[in-house]
Amino acid sequence: MIMFTDMVGYTALGQRNESLSLALVEEQRKLIRPILSRHNGREVKTMGDAFLVEFLNALDAVRCAYDVQRATREFNIALPAEKRIHLRVGLHLGDVTESQGDISGDAVNVASRIEPLAEDGGVCVTRQVYDNVHGKFEVPLMSIGAKSLKNVSEPMDLYRMKMPWEQATRDQSLLPGTRLAVLPFANFSSDPNDAYFADGITDEIISAVSRIGGLSVISRTSVMEYKGTTKKVKEIGKELEVGSILEGSFRKAGNRIRVTTQLIDATSDKHLWEGSYDRELQDVFAVQSDIAKQVAEALRVTIPSSQLDRIERIPTESTTAYTLYLKGRYLWNRRTPNELGQAREFFEQAVREDPHFALGYVGIADCCLILRNNWGVDLDANFEKSRAMVEKALELDPGLAEAHATKGLLLEQQYDFPHAEEELKKAIELKPSYATAHQWYSNLLRERWLKWDEALVHMAKALDLDPLSPIINYGLGELYSARRDYNKAIEPYRRAAELGPAYAHWALAIAYGRVKMFEDMRREFAIQIKLLSDTVPFTSMYDDMMAALLEGDKRTVGRLLPELEMRFQETSVKAFEIAEFCFFLGENDKGFDWLERSYSMREVHLLEMRTSEELDGVRDDPRYLDLLKRL
Repeated sequence: MIMFTDMVGYTALGQRNESLSLALVEEQRKLIRPILSRHNGREVKTMGDAFLVEFLNALDAVRCAYDVQRATREFNIALPAEKRIHLRVGLHLGDVTESQGDISGDAVNVASRIEPLAEDGGVCVTRQVYDNVHGKFEVPLMSIGAKSLKNVSEPMDLYRMKMPWEQATRDQSLLPGTRLAVLPFANFSSDPNDAYFADGITDEIISAVSRIGGLSVISRTSVMEYKGTTKKVKEIGKELEVGSILEGSFRKAGNRIRVTTQLIDATSDKHLWEGSYDRELQDVFAVQSDIAKQVAEALRVTIPSSQLDRIERIPTESTTAYTLYLKGRYLWNRRTPNELGQAREFFEQAVREDPHFALGYVGIADCCLILRNNWGVDLDANFEKSRAMVEKALELDPGLAEAHATKGLLLEQQYDFPHAEEELKKAIELKPSYATAHQWYSNLLRERWLKWDEALVHMAKALDLDPLSPIINYGLGELYSARRDYNKAIEPYRRAAELGPAYAHWALAIAYGRVKMFEDMRREFAIQIKLLSDTVPFTSMYDDMMAALLEGDKRTVGRLLPELEMRFQETSVKAFEIAEFCFFLGENDKGFDWLERSYSMREVHLLEMRTSEELDGVRDDPRYLDLLKRL
């Protein structure tokens, strides 16, 4: 059984940048060789960027090929385009001749001939392989018909492996122009306070075009990094990997506004469309919806009538309410307790300005949920407040994607996983470019069902839509950590930390600790303590305990644990985390008591019980199995 792998575009890359091509070959070898070993593959030889591998049976070979492409896809997610590895794999079952450790014959020839017929990131197999693994391998093999191969007398029936992430890849493989970034509109008003109106224009256009199914739109969090930038359109297009960029300006004088905008091809710098609007201030939302429609027309994307209705719908008649909402969303994205509290105040002011503003109620709900889940603030009160606010939002606007996504998160808190999935899928259907919905759905797939590949698809989509979001980069790190691939988790955690939030330094410290990089671990814990010690009680003590756990220091954990248990209500530490400390110390009865407390409190962190290293020693305990069944 023969496998042949090859890097896509390697020859051209070597001509452009020889040092980079050689570095990528080395990265490829480090990535692939451990996978070959796990599946009993014998590396016969490498030929530049290609591998020739022999297996004893077909099932080992197809499983290995799948794992190679899955690992390559995961490797690429956290990297810029020029540093990504792109592979094709060919598999054939046949006789070979062996001589001095090398092999030759028709099987080697066929495997090398069918490999170029695989898609980038794909696997191509012959009929002989298909017949041997059909019904035994969980990933479908789809016929691509009979193909003529060089130096092979008769056409051969070939099949391709249909990857679990294939649909998401095709959704993202749109025409270059349909991947769009809306840059922050420049404020040309004499009053600098009018900058929030310019931000409002930007945000509403992003929201409107995000509802157009044929477009893939970068989220607000990422484009706001370019506010006031002097970078060229081509440079921004390359950084965000978009084909089109919409930019513009806003000017307000009294009750009159002027909005100018232009749509630019990011690769050629060619203007695709431009418009200018002189209107009354209250017409600002009509201007935004018209711009969205003109963008779709310029990019030749048809808007279905159902999506057109959403685009033309005005979220609020109050520009004041909308400005308050924008301030709230900016702070909500920071995720610290203080900033979440300030964000909630802005959202509450927004709905006081306009009691019919559904997005404002969703904002309040989101603040309550994060304060409850991440920081342990007023658990019952915040949960009930969040539920009431979501219901109010859906009552006002049943088709609001953001409200359905938050309701999905609420249902997950109640351990109602099937209905949580329905709500998150609904949110994605209503607004395919809503990055947060993809992020939360990825978390559900990972935490509840351990569906790693599907979870990675949605987290990758979220990151694709919002590459500069700290919480989404953090989420990718969480996914890798849950799989115990801590080395791979370090890079997204590091990117999240560079974007600002303190919680990312904490997660990065733990990832360093898991791979025994203790000096780096201590440094990151120290940064987190410095950022949070004034606002989050017992940060230092908890970090000391976590560091001790990772270093295997049971004495320090045992000394500090009683105080943490006694003062549990005063901290943001979760009952589940205290349970982990107990299991680390071998105090299993106490550990299960804390797990039951976590269950009664409906802590979302309890869903990590199947992946936590600290629980490995109790997985056969009847109490563990009973709790898992109840979940």
